[in-house]
Amino acid sequence: MNQKQKKILYRIITSFSLLIVLTIVCRIVELPTVLRGVLYLIPYLVIGYDILRKAWKGIRNHQVFDENFLMAVATVGAFLLGEYAEGSAVMLFYQIGELFQSVAVGKSRQNIADLMDIRPDYANLLTDGQIEKVDPDDVEIGAVIVVNPGEKIPIDGTVIEGKTSLDTSALTGESVPRDAAEGDTVISGCINLTGVIHIETTKEFGESTVSKILDLVENSSMKKARMENFITRFARYYTPAVCYGALALAILPPLFLTLTGMTGTAGVFQVWADWITRALTFLVISCPCALVISVPLSFFGGIGCTSSKGILVKGSNYLEALANTKYVVFDKTGTLTKGVFEVTEIHPAEGMDEKELLQAAAYAESASSHPISLSLRKAYGQEIDISRVKDIEELAGHGVRACVDGRIVLAGNEKLMRREGILCETGPDADTLVYVAADGTYVGCIVISDVIKPTARQAILSLKNSGVKRTVMLTGDSQSAAAKAARETGVDEVKSELLPADKVSEVEKILQQKGEKEMLAFVGDGINDAPVLSRADVGIAMGALGSDAAIEAADIVLTDDDPAKIALAMKISVKTLRIVKENIIFALTVKAICLILGAFGIAGMWLAIFADVGVMVLAVLNATRALRMK
Repeated sequence: MNQKQKKILYRIITSFSLLIVLTIVCRIVELPTVLRGVLYLIPYLVIGYDILRKAWKGIRNHQVFDENFLMAVATVGAFLLGEYAEGSAVMLFYQIGELFQSVAVGKSRQNIADLMDIRPDYANLLTDGQIEKVDPDDVEIGAVIVVNPGEKIPIDGTVIEGKTSLDTSALTGESVPRDAAEGDTVISGCINLTGVIHIETTKEFGESTVSKILDLVENSSMKKARMENFITRFARYYTPAVCYGALALAILPPLFLTLTGMTGTAGVFQVWADWITRALTFLVISCPCALVISVPLSFFGGIGCTSSKGILVKGSNYLEALANTKYVVFDKTGTLTKGVFEVTEIHPAEGMDEKELLQAAAYAESASSHPISLSLRKAYGQEIDISRVKDIEELAGHGVRACVDGRIVLAGNEKLMRREGILCETGPDADTLVYVAADGTYVGCIVISDVIKPTARQAILSLKNSGVKRTVMLTGDSQSAAAKAARETGVDEVKSELLPADKVSEVEKILQQKGEKEMLAFVGDGINDAPVLSRADVGIAMGALGSDAAIEAADIVLTDDDPAKIALAMKISVKTLRIVKENIIFALTVKAICLILGAFGIAGMWLAIFADVGVMVLAVLNATRALRMK
């Protein structure tokens, strides 16, 4: 508990103790009515002075109708009618309910607070061999920072010296440490566990992963779900309505009975007192705390739960939409695949061995920065002697031509071979085939594949088990590469060789086909995915390696690029909405029954206390379940 919660708890204990003592004393000794009222006023003011102050401020600011006003009117009215114990008890149990709410909110905020702990306090800037502690905001792109064991990585960058293990649990929810060595990209917010590493920064602090994550979480409460907006509007009209209803209940029935002479033996004063008591009971019962508190708390708990799993939801409206998602559309490269090209097969022609073929291709591609060229050089694994290569020529849309050791080497696609009139064997079905020729003779081909993410197939299966009707892959890759990825992942449908505008058109078609209450989610990572991420009902971006534009356009961000987290987010969403609906139905049902009983004089002040505080406590406790997901 924080300091404020402890103070409320001390006041509750003090007021409760005084109330028990007074009740016992009043049972033993017959005290004058005025003295009893004064004595009961002590525990009442101990526990309720802040509620009375808030109610008075609301009246002065012309914002009368809230729960503080309802409690103030009901309890002051009870005192005026001589119901001292009931008036004090209502205020006491209301504050107990408020304490429950405060503790529950604090618990749900803990996940967010834990996430906020990833904010680094400083960066060790390396300048001329000297280390200086500086504010992360002062570190420029290209600077070198040193991260010691136990410290947080303050800014995104590339390891240029050292190797270590990183704790990424605050960002991804993954408890297993990840290794990082020279050449690896690391993101801010991770904790360095073992070795000292030197990092060359690739982003400014304001654009780094940790800053973007904190910004997303801090602003998530701004976008409310449809149910939250409904409850807000409901409370705006409901509270004044019940206040006027209670006023009518206090005046009209006793006035009618008085004018018609139907007061009976009770007398006029007693009739008015009875109906005013019913009206005050009506006010206590009608307090909308359970709805106003538990519904936003449920969504807040759901967002806290997703953030602890490495899923950042920008608003409860997107969490709500995720529960109704029936169509999921994926980009391929970097989303279902790693976006990393690797040499997977080498097919030399007769008279050429694999090593010679790979060497010829690597040297021919030695000047290119294309991912395919990089993968060839990585597979070759040896230092390129640039003195052996000359006259390198990029052939747009076809490949490269170079003079390697005095021989003219061509490396590229099948179109290049046809253009040069070189007969070649048809290569295997693969993502990318690099055909190689030397001095006009075909010498073999190399298969380069984009590696499917280990969890991609399980992600598709989990989505189907979660009720998703259709999964689609949209990619700009070739038909053969797209078909191969579709087979390996298990998506229902695939469209290939698409431009960014084509992806939007394909999503538009599905949007027209789906049901009115069914949602479509698009999952992507590249800058070319930003338009379609914005167009989808729910845009989901890969946060670790995804482009800034994609993350900005998305509604949900997966911090570790794991597509399997989508089904988990849907499970959390469904559970959160189920809890919200349970609270709404439970609160409205109990209140409706108790309001009717209160209006007919069957329900007294003690039942009113349960209908208000008891329902609120139960609803809040139920709402905290949204924080937990196995």
